[in-house]
Amino acid sequence: MFLHIKDARHVENYKVEILFSNGKQGIADLKTALKGPAFEALKNEEKFAEFVVDTELGTIVWSNGADLAPEFFYFQAFKHEPELQSQFKQWGYIT
Repeated sequence: MFLHIKDARHVENYKVEILFSNGKQGIADLKTALKGPAFEALKNEEKFAEFVVDTELGTIVWSNGADLAPEFFYFQAFKHEPELQSQFKQWGYIT
């Protein structure tokens, strides 16, 4: 499955509402996902909210060059859905 992010908007805190290319829409909470030097500046909520959807890459990007795979956003949005667990295992997000 190749996923792309079609649209996204900041909801609150570190939550992003996302529309994926497969038609599913959900909210990804990235508060615990902002690890490493590339994401340090994004721990400021105002900076975090300043993302755009890069249609060429098919994902969300921030002005400092940080981005995450669309599959990671999908996992964050739907990680509790039982029917998607095998897909998440295949992607390596759960063991």
